[in-house]
Amino acid sequence: MALAVSALRRQFPLLTGEKGIVYLDNAATTQKPRAVLDAMDLFYATSNANVHRGMHILAERATIAYEGARQTVQRFLGARALEEIIFTKSTTEAINLVARSWGRKNLKRGDCVLLSLLEHHSNIVPWLMLKEEIGIEILWIGIDDQGHLNMQDLERALRGKRVKLLALTGQSNVLGVRPNLPSIIRRAHGKGALVLVDAAQLIGHHAVDVAGLDCDFLAFSGHKLYGPTGIGVLYGKRHILEDMPPFLGGGMMISEVKRDHFVPGDPPQRFEAGTPPIAEAVGLAAAIAWLKTLKQKEI
Repeated sequence: MALAVSALRRQFPLLTGEKGIVYLDNAATTQKPRAVLDAMDLFYATSNANVHRGMHILAERATIAYEGARQTVQRFLGARALEEIIFTKSTTEAINLVARSWGRKNLKRGDCVLLSLLEHHSNIVPWLMLKEEIGIEILWIGIDDQGHLNMQDLERALRGKRVKLLALTGQSNVLGVRPNLPSIIRRAHGKGALVLVDAAQLIGHHAVDVAGLDCDFLAFSGHKLYGPTGIGVLYGKRHILEDMPPFLGGGMMISEVKRDHFVPGDPPQRFEAGTPPIAEAVGLAAAIAWLKTLKQKEI
Protein backbone atom coordinates (compact mmCIF):
# COMPACT_ATOMS: atom_id res chain seq x y z
CA MET A 1 0.00 0.00 0.00
CA ALA A 2 1.48 3.37 -1.04
CA LEU A 3 2.07 6.16 1.44
CA ALA A 4 -0.91 8.55 1.44
CA VAL A 5 1.13 11.67 0.82
CA SER A 6 -1.80 14.07 0.49
CA ALA A 7 -3.33 12.90 3.78
CA LEU A 8 0.05 13.14 5.48
CA ARG A 9 0.58 16.63 4.09
CA ARG A 10 -2.72 17.80 5.59
CA GLN A 11 -1.32 17.11 9.07
CA PHE A 12 1.17 19.97 8.63
CA PRO A 13 -0.49 23.39 9.06
CA LEU A 14 2.30 25.31 7.34
CA LEU A 15 2.08 23.12 4.23
CA THR A 16 -1.68 23.54 3.97
CA GLY A 17 -1.96 27.14 5.12
CA GLU A 18 -0.05 28.61 2.18
CA LYS A 19 -1.31 27.44 -1.19
CA GLY A 20 1.20 25.60 -3.32
CA ILE A 21 4.16 25.71 -0.92
CA VAL A 22 6.72 22.95 -1.51
CA TYR A 23 9.27 22.52 1.26
CA LEU A 24 12.53 20.69 0.53
CA ASP A 25 14.76 21.98 3.36
CA ASN A 26 14.31 19.16 5.88
CA ALA A 27 18.06 18.80 6.34
CA ALA A 28 17.98 22.26 7.94
CA THR A 29 14.74 21.83 9.90
CA THR A 30 11.50 19.92 9.49
CA GLN A 31 7.97 21.26 9.54
CA LYS A 32 5.76 20.35 12.50
CA PRO A 33 2.61 18.22 12.37
CA ARG A 34 -0.53 19.35 14.15
CA ALA A 35 -0.02 16.65 16.81
CA VAL A 36 3.18 18.37 17.98
CA LEU A 37 1.69 21.86 18.00
CA ASP A 38 -1.39 20.66 19.88
CA ALA A 39 0.69 18.86 22.53
CA MET A 40 2.70 21.99 23.27
CA ASP A 41 -0.41 24.19 23.32
CA LEU A 42 -2.10 21.78 25.74
CA PHE A 43 0.90 21.82 28.06
CA TYR A 44 0.96 25.61 28.22
CA ALA A 45 -2.82 25.78 28.65
CA THR A 46 -3.12 23.16 31.41
CA SER A 47 0.23 22.30 32.99
CA ASN A 48 2.63 25.22 32.66
CA ALA A 49 4.99 25.38 35.66
CA ASN A 50 8.62 24.74 36.46
CA VAL A 51 9.82 21.18 37.06
CA HIS A 52 11.44 19.42 40.02
CA ARG A 53 11.06 22.37 42.39
CA GLY A 54 7.42 23.20 43.13
CA MET A 55 4.99 21.70 45.66
CA HIS A 56 1.79 22.59 43.79
CA ILE A 57 -0.34 20.68 41.30
CA LEU A 58 0.93 22.48 38.19
CA ALA A 59 4.55 21.76 39.12
CA GLU A 60 3.64 18.11 39.56
CA ARG A 61 1.93 17.98 36.16
CA ALA A 62 4.86 19.70 34.47
CA THR A 63 7.39 17.37 36.08
CA ILE A 64 5.38 14.30 35.08
CA ALA A 65 5.14 15.57 31.49
CA TYR A 66 8.84 16.41 31.32
CA GLU A 67 10.05 13.13 32.78
CA GLY A 68 7.50 11.29 30.66
CA ALA A 69 9.16 12.82 27.61
CA ARG A 70 12.49 11.48 28.85
CA GLN A 71 10.99 8.00 29.05
CA THR A 72 9.68 8.35 25.51
CA VAL A 73 13.15 9.26 24.25
CA GLN A 74 14.72 6.41 26.21
CA ARG A 75 12.43 3.88 24.56
CA PHE A 76 12.86 5.52 21.16
CA LEU A 77 16.65 5.17 21.35
CA GLY A 78 16.72 1.81 23.10
CA ALA A 79 18.76 3.18 26.01
CA ARG A 80 19.14 0.86 28.98
CA ALA A 81 18.63 3.51 31.68
CA LEU A 82 16.50 6.63 32.00
CA GLU A 83 19.52 8.43 33.47
CA GLU A 84 21.30 8.08 30.13
CA ILE A 85 19.00 10.64 28.47
CA ILE A 86 19.99 14.30 28.87
CA PHE A 87 17.91 17.13 27.45
CA THR A 88 19.87 19.93 25.81
CA LYS A 89 18.82 22.72 23.47
CA SER A 90 20.34 21.14 20.33
CA THR A 91 22.77 18.63 18.86
CA THR A 92 25.36 21.39 18.96
CA GLU A 93 24.98 21.90 22.70
CA ALA A 94 25.03 18.15 23.29
CA ILE A 95 28.36 17.76 21.50
CA ASN A 96 29.76 20.79 23.30
CA LEU A 97 28.68 19.21 26.58
CA VAL A 98 30.77 16.13 25.81
CA ALA A 99 33.74 18.23 24.70
CA ARG A 100 33.64 20.56 27.70
CA SER A 101 32.84 17.96 30.34
CA TRP A 102 34.26 14.60 29.26
CA GLY A 103 36.93 16.16 27.04
CA ARG A 104 38.34 18.57 29.60
CA LYS A 105 38.55 15.83 32.22
CA ASN A 106 39.90 12.99 30.11
CA LEU A 107 41.97 14.52 27.31
CA LYS A 108 45.47 15.90 27.63
CA ARG A 109 48.02 17.42 25.29
CA GLY A 110 48.93 14.97 22.53
CA ASP A 111 45.72 12.92 22.78
CA CYS A 112 43.78 12.64 19.54
CA VAL A 113 40.17 13.10 18.54
CA LEU A 114 39.29 11.46 15.23
CA LEU A 115 36.79 13.17 12.90
CA SER A 116 35.69 12.67 9.31
CA LEU A 117 35.31 15.04 6.37
CA LEU A 118 31.57 14.31 6.47
CA GLU A 119 31.12 16.20 9.73
CA HIS A 120 28.92 19.23 10.31
CA HIS A 121 30.65 22.22 11.94
CA SER A 122 28.87 21.32 15.18
CA ASN A 123 31.01 18.20 15.37
CA ILE A 124 34.22 19.99 14.40
CA VAL A 125 34.41 23.34 16.16
CA PRO A 126 34.03 22.04 19.77
CA TRP A 127 37.06 19.80 19.22
CA LEU A 128 39.05 22.59 17.57
CA MET A 129 38.30 24.71 20.64
CA LEU A 130 39.74 21.96 22.84
CA LYS A 131 42.75 21.82 20.54
CA GLU A 132 43.39 25.50 21.19
CA GLU A 133 42.72 25.16 24.91
CA ILE A 134 44.64 22.04 25.93
CA GLY A 135 46.64 21.00 22.87
CA ILE A 136 44.84 17.88 21.69
CA GLU A 137 45.36 16.77 18.09
CA ILE A 138 42.64 16.38 15.47
CA LEU A 139 42.97 13.51 13.00
CA TRP A 140 40.81 13.15 9.91
CA ILE A 141 39.17 10.34 7.98
CA GLY A 142 38.98 11.29 4.30
CA ILE A 143 36.25 10.43 1.80
CA ASP A 144 36.31 9.03 -1.74
CA ASP A 145 34.63 10.44 -4.84
CA GLN A 146 31.29 8.94 -3.78
CA GLY A 147 31.54 10.47 -0.31
CA HIS A 148 32.24 7.20 1.51
CA LEU A 149 34.78 7.07 4.32
CA ASN A 150 38.34 6.07 3.58
CA MET A 151 38.63 3.09 5.91
CA GLN A 152 42.41 3.03 5.51
CA ASP A 153 42.51 6.45 7.16
CA LEU A 154 40.45 5.03 10.03
CA GLU A 155 42.74 2.04 10.50
CA ARG A 156 45.86 4.18 10.24
CA ALA A 157 44.64 6.61 12.88
CA LEU A 158 43.55 3.87 15.29
CA ARG A 159 46.88 2.07 14.99
CA GLY A 160 48.57 5.03 16.65
CA LYS A 161 46.81 4.23 19.95
CA ARG A 162 46.49 7.94 20.80
CA VAL A 163 42.88 8.27 19.61
CA LYS A 164 40.71 8.71 22.69
CA LEU A 165 37.48 9.59 20.90
CA LEU A 166 35.99 9.07 17.45
CA ALA A 167 33.25 11.65 16.76
CA LEU A 168 31.33 10.65 13.64
CA THR A 169 28.14 11.57 11.83
CA GLY A 170 25.48 8.91 11.44
CA GLN A 171 24.38 10.46 8.15
CA SER A 172 25.84 13.38 6.20
CA ASN A 173 23.61 16.46 6.03
CA VAL A 174 25.12 17.24 2.59
CA LEU A 175 25.45 13.89 0.81
CA GLY A 176 23.15 11.61 2.78
CA VAL A 177 26.00 9.11 3.12
CA ARG A 178 25.64 6.75 6.09
CA PRO A 179 28.87 5.30 7.51
CA ASN A 180 28.80 1.69 8.66
CA LEU A 181 28.43 2.59 12.32
CA PRO A 182 28.38 -0.92 13.87
CA SER A 183 31.64 -1.92 12.17
CA ILE A 184 33.36 1.41 12.84
CA ILE A 185 32.31 1.46 16.51
CA ARG A 186 33.65 -2.06 17.02
CA ARG A 187 36.99 -1.08 15.47
CA ALA A 188 37.27 2.04 17.62
CA HIS A 189 36.40 0.18 20.80
CA GLY A 190 38.94 -2.48 19.89
CA LYS A 191 41.62 0.20 20.11
CA GLY A 192 40.28 1.68 23.35
CA ALA A 193 38.58 4.76 21.85
CA LEU A 194 35.13 6.01 22.79
CA VAL A 195 32.63 6.86 20.04
CA LEU A 196 30.25 9.81 19.74
CA VAL A 197 27.61 9.66 17.01
CA ASP A 198 26.10 12.86 15.60
CA ALA A 199 22.64 11.54 14.71
CA ALA A 200 21.03 14.88 13.81
CA GLN A 201 20.27 13.73 10.26
CA LEU A 202 20.13 9.98 10.88
CA ILE A 203 17.42 10.12 13.53
CA GLY A 204 14.65 11.24 11.18
CA HIS A 205 15.32 8.64 8.51
CA HIS A 206 16.37 5.42 10.21
CA ALA A 207 15.72 3.56 13.45
CA VAL A 208 18.46 4.02 16.04
CA ASP A 209 19.30 1.51 18.79
CA VAL A 210 22.06 2.88 21.01
CA ALA A 211 22.41 -0.36 22.98
CA GLY A 212 22.77 -2.34 19.77
CA LEU A 213 25.23 0.15 18.29
CA ASP A 214 27.18 0.22 21.57
CA CYS A 215 28.07 3.88 20.98
CA ASP A 216 29.24 5.80 24.04
CA PHE A 217 27.47 9.05 23.17
CA LEU A 218 24.79 9.99 20.64
CA ALA A 219 23.28 13.41 19.97
CA PHE A 220 20.27 14.62 18.01
CA SER A 221 17.92 17.62 17.72
CA GLY A 222 14.15 17.64 18.01
CA HIS A 223 13.63 20.02 15.13
CA LYS A 224 15.15 17.54 12.66
CA LEU A 225 12.55 14.99 13.83
CA TYR A 226 9.33 16.98 13.24
CA GLY A 227 9.58 18.32 16.79
CA PRO A 228 10.17 21.88 18.03
CA THR A 229 13.36 23.89 17.98
CA GLY A 230 15.17 24.48 21.26
CA ILE A 231 15.31 20.82 22.32
CA GLY A 232 18.10 18.32 21.79
CA VAL A 233 19.17 15.05 23.34
CA LEU A 234 22.47 13.67 24.49
CA TYR A 235 22.58 9.94 25.14
CA GLY A 236 25.56 8.75 27.15
CA LYS A 237 26.41 5.44 28.78
CA ARG A 238 25.52 5.74 32.43
CA HIS A 239 28.92 4.90 33.87
CA ILE A 240 30.57 7.49 31.65
CA LEU A 241 28.09 10.24 32.55
CA GLU A 242 28.51 9.52 36.25
CA ASP A 243 32.23 10.24 35.92
CA MET A 244 31.75 13.55 34.06
CA PRO A 245 31.70 16.95 35.79
CA PRO A 246 28.86 19.45 35.25
CA PHE A 247 28.83 21.48 32.06
CA LEU A 248 26.83 24.44 33.40
CA GLY A 249 26.10 25.54 36.96
CA GLY A 250 22.87 26.59 38.65
CA GLY A 251 19.28 25.54 38.95
CA MET A 252 18.61 21.90 39.75
CA MET A 253 21.99 20.44 38.74
CA ILE A 254 23.14 20.25 42.37
CA SER A 255 22.39 18.08 45.37
CA GLU A 256 24.00 20.44 47.90
CA VAL A 257 25.40 23.98 47.96
CA LYS A 258 27.59 25.49 50.70
CA ARG A 259 29.39 28.81 50.91
CA ASP A 260 32.66 27.28 49.77
CA HIS A 261 31.68 24.26 47.69
CA PHE A 262 28.85 22.38 46.00
CA VAL A 263 28.01 18.76 45.30
CA PRO A 264 26.56 18.09 41.84
CA GLY A 265 23.48 15.97 41.40
CA ASP A 266 23.38 12.67 39.59
CA PRO A 267 22.86 12.41 35.84
CA PRO A 268 20.77 13.53 34.08
CA GLN A 269 20.02 16.51 36.36
CA ARG A 270 23.76 17.18 36.68
CA PHE A 271 23.78 18.32 33.07
CA GLU A 272 20.43 20.17 32.99
CA ALA A 273 21.19 23.44 34.75
CA GLY A 274 18.45 26.04 34.99
CA THR A 275 14.90 25.80 33.74
CA PRO A 276 14.90 23.13 31.03
CA PRO A 277 12.97 23.25 27.73
CA ILE A 278 9.84 21.73 29.23
CA ALA A 279 7.24 22.41 26.55
CA GLU A 280 9.81 21.55 23.90
CA ALA A 281 10.41 18.17 25.55
CA VAL A 282 6.66 17.58 25.48
CA GLY A 283 6.67 18.51 21.78
CA LEU A 284 9.56 16.15 21.09
CA ALA A 285 7.71 13.28 22.77
CA ALA A 286 4.65 14.07 20.63
CA ALA A 287 6.82 14.09 17.49
CA ILE A 288 8.20 10.66 18.35
CA ALA A 289 4.70 9.32 19.00
CA TRP A 290 3.52 10.79 15.69
CA LEU A 291 6.49 9.33 13.82
CA LYS A 292 5.65 5.88 15.15
CA THR A 293 2.31 6.03 13.34
CA LEU A 294 4.28 5.69 10.10
CA LYS A 295 6.03 2.58 8.87
CA GLN A 296 9.81 2.71 8.87
CA LYS A 297 9.89 1.71 5.20
CA GLU A 298 7.60 4.61 4.34
CA ILE A 299 9.83 7.03 6.21
